[in-house]
Amino acid sequence: MKITKRNRSFAAEWDQQDGVMISWPNAGTDWAYMLDEVTACYVEMARAILNDDERLLIIANDADDVKAALGPDVDWQRITIVELPINDTWIRDYGPITVFHEGQMALADFTFNAWGMKFAADCDNLVSSRVNQFGVFKMPLLNCRDLVLEGGSIETDGNGTVMTTTCCLTAPNRNDAMSREQLESELLKRLGCLKMLWLDHGQLTGDDTDGHIDTLARFAPGGIILYTGCDDPDDEHFEPLMKMEEQLKQFTDVDGNHYHLIKLPLPDAVYDEISRLPATYANFLVMNHQVLVPVYGQPENDVKACQLIGEAFPGRKVVAIDCRPLVREHGSLHCATMQLPQGSLQ
Repeated sequence: MKITKRNRSFAAEWDQQDGVMISWPNAGTDWAYMLDEVTACYVEMARAILNDDERLLIIANDADDVKAALGPDVDWQRITIVELPINDTWIRDYGPITVFHEGQMALADFTFNAWGMKFAADCDNLVSSRVNQFGVFKMPLLNCRDLVLEGGSIETDGNGTVMTTTCCLTAPNRNDAMSREQLESELLKRLGCLKMLWLDHGQLTGDDTDGHIDTLARFAPGGIILYTGCDDPDDEHFEPLMKMEEQLKQFTDVDGNHYHLIKLPLPDAVYDEISRLPATYANFLVMNHQVLVPVYGQPENDVKACQLIGEAFPGRKVVAIDCRPLVREHGSLHCATMQLPQGSLQ
């Protein structure tokens, strides 16, 4: 069925953007033990965003820390810093989600409870509403706080389909009072979508989020899904990712068309002192003229992933960002950013 007219629509990441939103690491967060290293990663991300001629909205405990880290040789006219307390820097999951509302784009503010109350979220849960009070957003902020939803847990093709994972959205301490059917119905209504695709397999070891979709499978224009694959039968992810691949082959869009699948390599196992970390190339960020791709110091895999992602986004420059610091705290590039659509910023 063809989409003709909807009240709301969940915007695709490759839609035109005003800028990108990030939260700056500080000594009061879990980054304290490696603050210099992760700050250097955030500087690299920030400069890459500014190189796209987009604006940069930074949430920070102390604006002076950001100014000292970025230095004087960036375009400060395109940077807005809002001083707010944060619990953590994974703004993908507590930043506003773009929808259409009554014929116009709007920003939806859902409740964030730190992935099922695993960690503190009292500050992060209020970031979108507090930023709105500063008059930064040009679009209205819709109150959707009766639902728990993380931005990294949903993905859209921009044409009425939303993709998610069963292991995350039905995990404890999110929306326990609702059945899967009730949750699907409510989310489709809030996001303005017509179809929800549920992935039942593929969670990466070390993922605190209970299996966010943005670590596993991502849409690209033209009916493409890029997904995390595994070719090593001895890897613990081999069987679940094979099952995920088989399920992706069955997925269709709102018109009944199968998606074209592009398999991304799984990075070689990355460990901290204790356990395996959820390194993935699917955690890329799409911008107006660039795609920022997380890399992990693995030349063969890094180059292959960048090439495949570049082929899915022709006309956009692929920029590799070393995300080995980010994955130490079980996240990556997409987790640390939230795109803001055209017309959203004052």
